Amino acid sequence: MTTHPRSPSTPTRRTPQRVAVVGGGIVGLSVAWHLQRYDVEVVVLEQGRIGEGASWGNAGWLTPALARPLPDPHVLRFGLRALLDPASPVYLPPTADPATWRFLLGFARHCTAPAARRAMAALAPLNRQAIAAFDELADVHAVPRTRDAQPFLACFGSTQEAMALVRELQDLEEHGQRPHFDYLTGPQVHAAEPALGAGVAAAVALRGQRYLHPPLFVASLRAAVEEAGGVVREGSTVTGVRRDVAGLRVVTATGEDRHVDAVVLCGGAGSGDLLRDHGVRQPVQAGRGYSFSVTGAEVPSGPVYFPVERIACTPLHDPWVTERDEKWRPLPVTPRLRIAGMMEFRPHGAPLDPRRIEAIVAAVRPLLPQVDLDDRQDEWVGSRPCTTDGLPLIGPTRTPGVHVATGHGMWGVVHGPLTGRLLAEQVVTGRASPLLRPFRPTR
Repeated sequence: MTTHPRSPSTPTRRTPQRVAVVGGGIVGLSVAWHLQRYDVEVVVLEQGRIGEGASWGNAGWLTPALARPLPDPHVLRFGLRALLDPASPVYLPPTADPATWRFLLGFARHCTAPAARRAMAALAPLNRQAIAAFDELADVHAVPRTRDAQPFLACFGSTQEAMALVRELQDLEEHGQRPHFDYLTGPQVHAAEPALGAGVAAAVALRGQRYLHPPLFVASLRAAVEEAGGVVREGSTVTGVRRDVAGLRVVTATGEDRHVDAVVLCGGAGSGDLLRDHGVRQPVQAGRGYSFSVTGAEVPSGPVYFPVERIACTPLHDPWVTERDEKWRPLPVTPRLRIAGMMEFRPHGAPLDPRRIEAIVAAVRPLLPQVDLDDRQDEWVGSRPCTTDGLPLIGPTRTPGVHVATGHGMWGVVHGPLTGRLLAEQVVTGRASPLLRPFRPTR
């Protein structure tokens, strides 16, 4: 059974005894697990299946060195023509609804150098503590240990492209992040990763980064919540959260009516209506990503990133877990290479667009020539919850007892466990960590 270390501080006010967490991705499950450290009774309400929204099919990278806000001046250089091209790494369907266009206008206003620096300054403290939060969970056997990426390779077709990332990494030092990396060219690149194609001319080898097996991690974290006494309900769509004399009422589409002392909204890209009901005006847009898995005669032995193409490759080894994590060995792990990418601004819940999968395949084929891209499994699309300023929404809403943890964009995995720890403490004690101040949901 998972044991929860006691909270380092004793609450001085009446603590909530029953909390509903709406959303069962990595963020929601992390919040739920940390709430249980305070002996809080937790129920997780997930509208679909646990982790299917954005957690299950993502690349599984723990790369604080790359965790930057999505709005950035270089994004605007794509231009409208690129946005409307289905083969582009960033795609906007011509039939996008007015809400999506309003989101993009707000997003564009934050694609300035000053705004990007402010947003990076807000995220950097989370980045510095993110990996330690995973170790905290692994130390008590709540999840398997994450793997060291030795190294993590960001690969480019030219030295000029690679130097752009080098400058970004050097700029992180002004925010207190000091990523360690090596710059590789020519034969050095292929010595580091023989699976790469001849067109890869340069690479940045990042040190100190990690990765995980997303389905295994989600399954293990769910099991940890349930072993500690939490209830996880799939197929439970929350339609409203209302306050009455007894506290907060959580109402579902099936007519379930549950009274709780506090609610944490972690529903990701599908949270819009619930957020607005509680005074959160910052829109949360679905930035959909695609993935699939493959094998081949020669596949990368570690994580590989193609920044120009916006494509991530992660080996899902077998066995994933080590002897130190024997508890998780019974969970099945298939040895595959997961390939993920794209940022598609389309409504949450829209069907998978095969053209996006084909665009990833076409981009990867010359980069990993020994990978069998025609034998694809687990084709998947999921919605990352994106905000106009690129910062997550973490903290209390205007309704007493209702809190939010969403809007992490592409970095929900990286920041999920740390978000869970910090927000659980705030829900129970009423004290907000200074790290969360830039992420106020009512900003």
